[in-house]
Amino acid sequence: MDNQTFRFSTLRIEGLKVAPEFTYPAFILLLFMYVFIMILNLGLLVLIFFENNLHNPMHVLFCNLPLNDVIGPTAVVPTILGYVFKESSERYVGYVECIIQAYVTHFFSTTSHSILMIMAVDRYVAICNPLRYTTIMTNKMVAKLTASAWGVPAILVAVLIGLTARLSHCTSTIFNPFCDNASLFKLSCEDTSINNIYGLTFTVVLLVSSVGTVLITYLHIVVLCVTSKNKQMQSKAMKTCSTHLAVYVIMFVSGLIIVLLHRFPNLSENRKVASIMLNVVPPFLNPIIYGVQTKEIRLKIVQLF
Repeated sequence: MDNQTFRFSTLRIEGLKVAPEFTYPAFILLLFMYVFIMILNLGLLVLIFFENNLHNPMHVLFCNLPLNDVIGPTAVVPTILGYVFKESSERYVGYVECIIQAYVTHFFSTTSHSILMIMAVDRYVAICNPLRYTTIMTNKMVAKLTASAWGVPAILVAVLIGLTARLSHCTSTIFNPFCDNASLFKLSCEDTSINNIYGLTFTVVLLVSSVGTVLITYLHIVVLCVTSKNKQMQSKAMKTCSTHLAVYVIMFVSGLIIVLLHRFPNLSENRKVASIMLNVVPPFLNPIIYGVQTKEIRLKIVQLF
């Protein structure tokens, strides 16, 4: 059969190489983290939805984060849990299902950046232009920011995965715990230079936009705090910005570790673990950080319990 025109309908997932004695602990730990992620993030969404005093631009924009943190792990963790007790030779996934999973995982990671970008803009307006905050951050502006945070990643990732889906296959093994773009285009023996160019451009534009937005907004906030003698404003800025910055650093470092591990083929197992952690650790920590640091949310949680 001519490999240049062939696509496998079923792919094999290599997955993690877990020693038998660690199979049950790994399954329990991952299941616990997934359940915890669902409870905390969905709980925050429900809390903000039903509490009228939390219906302000900051908390409405924040709702995008727990929603995204539900989508990302749901696309990956149940699949990995299903493979834990299976031998490597028994781990199979349909090609269409694999494409969908790859799209959702990349959409999740890209949207994590875009959501934190619009949240940084909100904090900048709230701290640097407090008197104009209500006139700038109207319902229409919040809707526009939210639509851009979801719409732009949806289009960019669709192109990314579409370029990969057009390729033929010469192998059927995914060398990763789940499907992602890099694993999919490695199935092909065709020239993938277009994929590499777009993927690199995509990554550079995303990181430059993300880091640039956060740096510019926070530099303005820092300058204002240094030059201002308003202690109340400085305290408010420190509390709100430290929470957002902590979440951003966790997300950025988690992604950076995977990029660095790709440079070391001998650390492939470490990279697999890191790729899982990217889809688990930030969604696990984000609601805890915001629940503890954000006064309004913390008080509502205390009242409930």
